[in-house]
Amino acid sequence: MQYKIREMEKTDWSVVYNIYRQGMETNLATFTVEELSYEEFDQERLQEGRFVLLDGDQIAGWTTLKQAYTIPEYNGVAEVSIYIDNNYQGKGVGSTLLNHLIDYSEKIGFWTLESDIFANNYGSQRLHEKCGFRKVGYREKLGKDQYGVWRDSVLMERRSEKVGID
Repeated sequence: MQYKIREMEKTDWSVVYNIYRQGMETNLATFTVEELSYEEFDQERLQEGRFVLLDGDQIAGWTTLKQAYTIPEYNGVAEVSIYIDNNYQGKGVGSTLLNHLIDYSEKIGFWTLESDIFANNYGSQRLHEKCGFRKVGYREKLGKDQYGVWRDSVLMERRSEKVGID
């Protein structure tokens, strides 16, 4: 399949949110289960690194970056969010999109990308490993999910071989 990646636009929000909602419904992707407005989404994520992947004119997945820490010395560290439409799982959308984000993040100066993934989300862990991330930590009982169940997570990171190597 030939996919196209472009910057996310505000007008993409309804489709982006629908894909995010699919992730919520799996109970594998996020602690967030409440409604999220575009304004809230926009405020918590960096303006840079917001991409959608298109199959024709259909959005098949999206990704964003969040500043991981407020400490100025860590400005080159960002947290990755990536969500793929259920209909596109296992079709190369995730790796295409994540590799694009990695390349872009290095161009704008990020030396470390990290993802905090539920411990039982093996698909996301495999995707991140395929794109050069490694497991650096296991966090027990990080938080309770929507059903009141404690959830463990795996912290994964990718260290650039191009940025911050001095």
